[in-house]
Amino acid sequence: MGMKKKKILQNLILALFSFTAMNGVAQEKYVSHEVLPGETIYSISKKYKVTPYSILQRNPDIKDVEEIKPQTILIIPVANRSNSISAKKNGQTLPQIEPLGFKKHKVRKRETFESILFKYGISEQQLKRYNAELYAEPLKKGMVLQIPEYPKTDATEERELEFDNYIVKPKETRWSIAHKFGISLDSLAALNPDLPINSSYLADGQSLKVPRPKGDSLDEQEVILYESYTVPKSIGLYRVSQNYDISVDSIMRLNPQIAEAGGLKEGMVLRLPKPTSKNELINTDNYIFHVVKPKQNIFRLTQELKISRDSLYLLNPELENGLKAGMILKLPKTKAKQLEVKNSLVMEQINLVDSIDVANRPNLVFMLPFRLDRINFSDNEKTEAQVKTRKDIRYSMGLYTGALIALDSIKKLGLSVNARFIDTENDSLKVNAALVPESLIGVDAIVGPVFPSLLGEIAAKSSSAEVPLVVPFASESSYQFNNIFFSSPKDAVLRDKLLDYVESQRTTEEIIVIADAKHQVARDSILSKFPRARSAKMSADGSLHLVDFEDMLLDDTTYWIFVETNDQNLVSSISSILNAKNSEELYTVRMFTTNYNSAFESESVSRPHLSNLEFTFPSAFREVEDDSFTKAYRKKFGYRPDRYAVRGFDITYDLLLKLAHKKNLFATSQIIGQTEYSGNRFDYVNRWMSGYYNTASYLMKYQDLRLMEIKENEIKGNASR
Repeated sequence: MGMKKKKILQNLILALFSFTAMNGVAQEKYVSHEVLPGETIYSISKKYKVTPYSILQRNPDIKDVEEIKPQTILIIPVANRSNSISAKKNGQTLPQIEPLGFKKHKVRKRETFESILFKYGISEQQLKRYNAELYAEPLKKGMVLQIPEYPKTDATEERELEFDNYIVKPKETRWSIAHKFGISLDSLAALNPDLPINSSYLADGQSLKVPRPKGDSLDEQEVILYESYTVPKSIGLYRVSQNYDISVDSIMRLNPQIAEAGGLKEGMVLRLPKPTSKNELINTDNYIFHVVKPKQNIFRLTQELKISRDSLYLLNPELENGLKAGMILKLPKTKAKQLEVKNSLVMEQINLVDSIDVANRPNLVFMLPFRLDRINFSDNEKTEAQVKTRKDIRYSMGLYTGALIALDSIKKLGLSVNARFIDTENDSLKVNAALVPESLIGVDAIVGPVFPSLLGEIAAKSSSAEVPLVVPFASESSYQFNNIFFSSPKDAVLRDKLLDYVESQRTTEEIIVIADAKHQVARDSILSKFPRARSAKMSADGSLHLVDFEDMLLDDTTYWIFVETNDQNLVSSISSILNAKNSEELYTVRMFTTNYNSAFESESVSRPHLSNLEFTFPSAFREVEDDSFTKAYRKKFGYRPDRYAVRGFDITYDLLLKLAHKKNLFATSQIIGQTEYSGNRFDYVNRWMSGYYNTASYLMKYQDLRLMEIKENEIKGNASR
C-alpha cells in the first residue's frame, strides 16, 4: 500500500471514529459530580443508582477506587434519565439552566481551561457538558469548542457572588497571588482587565478581583487538603480532634467506617484535614514561582526544578488534588541560585525557532535617520564619502542591511512579516507626521531611533498606542515610558559583569586602578568591590604619575591593573608601560577596563601589547565569526557586515522570533530568558515605569593576538554556583 493511500485510509478511519463517538454521546447522558469530603466510589454509585465499574469506565484517570479525593470532578453516566438533571449547590437542589444558544471557540496555543472559563463566564462542568471529548482528553491547540451562552442576568449575579476584592501586600507579585488563590495568570488577567499588558508590576495597596474561597470569608477559609492517619494504640476520638483541630462530629462525617465498626479502632486509616499555616506570607522575599506547562508531570517537574517530590508537595499541598497546566507552584528562594529566574519567575527554556506560530504575522516599523534629504545621488564620490563619514547614515545603513537579512531568514521559516522603513531625517516634525494614531493600528513593534534626540517624541507616541519601542543603541534615558526596550546593557551592568569575574578569579593578585578625572565613578566602584585595591596618582596634565606608580610595584608580585579613560593617548602610553613591566619579568601584569570604548581601538594602541597583557573587558558586542548570518550577508551585499549590521540582524531576528512565539512583546519578554544570535545577547528585565533593560553582555579578552570571548564554563567557580 502506497504512503499516500495509507494516509487517506488513516484520515478515513479517524473520521469514522469521530462520527461514532459523536453518536455515542447522543445516546448516553452524563452528569458531573464534585466529590465531597468522606464520599467514596461506592456511596456515589448508590446516589446515582449506577455501578462503581460504570463510573470508573467513564473516568479513565481514576485507576483505583481509593484514588478519588475531595473536589475531584467525576463524570456519572445517567442513561435513560430526563434531560432536566438537577445540580446541587450548598446542599440545595437547583434546576439546571439550559443555554440560550452556542458560539464556537478555537483553542489557541497555551490557552488554559481557566482562561476560557473566565472569558465566557461559565463553569468547567458547563464547558465539558457540551464538549464531551474534554472528559477523555486534555485541551489542545486547534480544538473547536461549543460555548454555551446562558441568560446574562442570572449568570452575572451568580459569578459576582463567587469573587472578592483582594488588597495587594508589599512584595507580592502576580505569580504569588495567582498561587495563593489557585488560579492561572490568564485567569487573574481575565478577572482584572485593567492590569497593564506591558508590565507585571503590582502596587502595594492595589485592589484585585480574585475568586472567593469556599466558605464565608477570604481570611478564614482556604482549600481543604487531606492526609491519611493511622490510628495508634490507646487513642480516642477526642485526642484526634485535639491534634487536628477538628470537631468529633466532623471526624465522624469524614470517616463513616468509625460508626460502622462501633467506634474508633487501632489500625484504622482515617481521612483528616492536613494542617496548614494560616499566616504564611507568599511573596518575592520568601519564594520564587513556576508556571506548570502542558504535558508536564511530577517527575519532569522535580528534574527541571531540581527539587525532591516530597519537598515540592510540602510547599504545594494542592498538588495532591492533581497537577494541571497553568498552576503556579512556589519554590524556596534558595533555588534561585540553581535555576534561571526572572522577576521571581522560574524561566522555561523555550526554543523560539521551534515555537513559531505562522498565524502570527508581525507588523514592524523601523524609524532610522537615513538622511536621504542630505544625499546627492548624482554625485557618486560625494555619496560614498557621506556614507563613510556620517554616523547617522552609517548606523542606519548597517541596521537596515542587517534587518533585511533577518527578514529573509524568518521568511524561510514560513513566517510572513510586514516591515515598513521610515526616514526620520532626524526631524521631530517628520516623526510627528509619520506617527499619527491611525498609523500605529496593528503595529507590533517599532525599532528606533538611532540618536536620543527623537527618543522622547517616538516613545510618547508609541506608548499611548501601547506599542513596544526597541532602541538599537541606547542603554537608558531620563524618559519615564514603560514601553521602551533598551537593547544595549547599561554601564553599571557591564561594570558589574567584569568585577564579578575578577572577584571569582582572584587569589593573591594586587589590584591598582588608573582612572582619569572623568572616570571617578568607575574608580570608586572598583575600590568599593575590592577595599584593599589602590588608586594610582595622575599628573596635572592627565597622564600617569610614573614615579609614584613604579613605587607601588613590588618584585615577584602579580598585578591586575584597571585602566579607566576615554583618552587614546593615555591608553597607548599605559599599555606600553605595563607591557614593558611584563617584559622585565620582575612582575606579572594583566590589564582590565570596565568601560571599553573607541580609545582602546585606536591605531596608536598596540594589539601585541594588549595581547601580552591579556587585556580583558566587558562588552555588549562580540566579534562575529563566519556564521550563517555573515555568509548570507556577504552573499547578498558582497562584503563583510560591520557591527551595526550585526546589531540590526540580531535585534530584528530576536524581535521577529518573539512575536512569532506570542504576538505580544510585553508578554513574551516575561516568559523568555536570555537569547543570543550572531554578535549580541538579549535578556530584558522590566523596571516599573521606566522600561525594559537588557542585562546580558559578554566578557572579552585579547589572547594570541586575537580578541576572544571568555565562556561562562571557563570561569573558575561556576561549577559551585
